[in-house]
Amino acid sequence: MIGSDIAKELRVYKRILVPIDGSATAGLGLREAVKLAKSLGAQVRLIHIMNQTPWVTPDAPSTTIARMVDELRGFAESILHEATRAVRGADVEVDSRLIEAFGAEAGEYIIDEARSWPAELIVCGTHGRRGLRRMVMGSDAEYILRRSPVPVLLVRGAEVAERPS
Repeated sequence: MIGSDIAKELRVYKRILVPIDGSATAGLGLREAVKLAKSLGAQVRLIHIMNQTPWVTPDAPSTTIARMVDELRGFAESILHEATRAVRGADVEVDSRLIEAFGAEAGEYIIDEARSWPAELIVCGTHGRRGLRRMVMGSDAEYILRRSPVPVLLVRGAEVAERPS
């Protein structure tokens, strides 16, 4: 049957990697990944890159730095916990990874995870910034898109999707 052949071809994505950072845009990417995973019988791996360097003065005591890192880690773990709970609630197999890489570009670690897991698809939200804002803010989505060893699905934030052309 032609329909069953097409269905078999559509089931190529069994391992979907989803970078999350707690933003609304990442949430849109996660929702799309869950819909895909559910329809394809795929599993999801959530990844959060803890790369925000704590801002402290050079003379800050090490206990202050350690406390700030612990707070950042707690925040990152709560993001992963909530997202994991949401994916499980949709009856999709899920696991998660927290990677601590202070001061590093998140995109590099996402690509490394895609290779090592190995992912078959990366789904991520994008703010869709252009021009100077993209240059100043950077673009993990662009980095992922350019260097990914697997297909990438970018899900635009609502503010970008509604912007006139």
